[in-house]
Amino acid sequence: MEENKFNFSEEDAQLKKDKNVEESKKAVKKDAEGLLKSITVFFKELLDFRDDTDRDATIEAIKADIPFKGATAWILICSIFVASIGLNADSTAVVIGAMLISPLMGPILGIGMSIAINDIDTLRKSLINLATMLVLSLLTAFLFFKFFPLGNQETSELLGRVKPDIRDVLIAFFGGLALIIARTKRGTIASVIFGVAIATALMPPLCTAGYGLAHGNLTYFLGAMNLFTINTIFIALATFIVLKLLRFPMLKYANSAKRRRTARFAALVAVVVMIYPTITFLRVLKSSGFENDYNNFISKEIKLNQDLWFQNSTLNTEEKKITLYFNGEIAEATESDLLNELKSYEKISDFKLEIFGNKNRSFDKISDAYDRAIRDLDEKDHIISGLRNEVEVLREELRFVNGGSSVVSFSNLSRDAKVRFSDLMYFSYAKTLESKDFINTDTLEVATVKWNETLNDSLIAIKEKQLNDWLKEQLKAKQVIIKRD
Repeated sequence: MEENKFNFSEEDAQLKKDKNVEESKKAVKKDAEGLLKSITVFFKELLDFRDDTDRDATIEAIKADIPFKGATAWILICSIFVASIGLNADSTAVVIGAMLISPLMGPILGIGMSIAINDIDTLRKSLINLATMLVLSLLTAFLFFKFFPLGNQETSELLGRVKPDIRDVLIAFFGGLALIIARTKRGTIASVIFGVAIATALMPPLCTAGYGLAHGNLTYFLGAMNLFTINTIFIALATFIVLKLLRFPMLKYANSAKRRRTARFAALVAVVVMIYPTITFLRVLKSSGFENDYNNFISKEIKLNQDLWFQNSTLNTEEKKITLYFNGEIAEATESDLLNELKSYEKISDFKLEIFGNKNRSFDKISDAYDRAIRDLDEKDHIISGLRNEVEVLREELRFVNGGSSVVSFSNLSRDAKVRFSDLMYFSYAKTLESKDFINTDTLEVATVKWNETLNDSLIAIKEKQLNDWLKEQLKAKQVIIKRD
């Protein structure tokens, strides 16, 4: 009996324990569900902006910015001039200023909005105004770069707008999202609008396209217009998506047939508009992948290789070819290694690799040629230095032997004579041979002088006496004859 009672007590304790564990699990599960629900509510309140949307005011504001005439036209012309000057001067600050005053954003938002709400009239107005702005902008930029008198260098600000990549696509799309979200909010955030105007950069591509037209550079023109088209379409696409998510009311037409035609046309335009950005995004994404792998290959596999004397390289994505130029001879083993390394880069693994090395300019040969050139230069410098010294001696130290015992520097003699006798205007010195009996020969020291014309004869006679005595002392001669020129 006692044994049964003991067994019953153990079973009761186990059941109670299991019940507590189950209740604990339910409590934890309930707390987790409550936490998850709290997090969900938090993020919903954080990210949901539908309750803060003013649909009517947004539509009216976007429609108000679409018209292009009068002051808006002049503002556009001025902003194009400012942007062109900024691109020409390579001034980022000036280009940013032009972006802030540009009215180009209005028709672009109008295109996205009109497709989203099925408003064909607004779409027509937006397209017409955007086309007018586009033509006026290109014409203004063309005239500036065609006739600007200070020259048109290809600055970094210009070159940065001729080849769009994946970053430009993302900037345009997310900038457009930020812009339309700010426009739909009650109390538009002006700082966001200004920031998007700077980030998406609609003005500089048009100015660069005008530069291409002015200089007949079709590559610059097409590249810049491609960037402008990307910015325009992705901003309009972002506008379309946001307004659809916010469920802006579709425009209703009294005529059901017209409503159906309008809806079909708007849907067709939306599909057509979507095709280009999709293709562009994929193409630019692919091109960016090529560029990224190519740059990594060059920097990691070639530039960091101390055994390679790298000179230059080119990437041709259309022909799938990479061309490398080296100074010095490139061994076959090195070429094989580079080909194997190239295969490790996924995007360019199937590219053809062309390697050009200058076989007549190997490192050893260049080093020998350099050493020979240095030796030749040293030898020539030594010869030139000796000749220069000889010329200097001949020029400055014309020597005259007096009795075979003394040497006189004419340059020093003439300089000292001028210092002692400031009225001396001309001085020459020579040794002359004479014979009185035509048998014996004597050597005469002869100095020819010319005095200042303002001196009278008596003063000249005194100075010549002083000069004669001084010359005898300097030349260590018993007699010096002085003649007047």
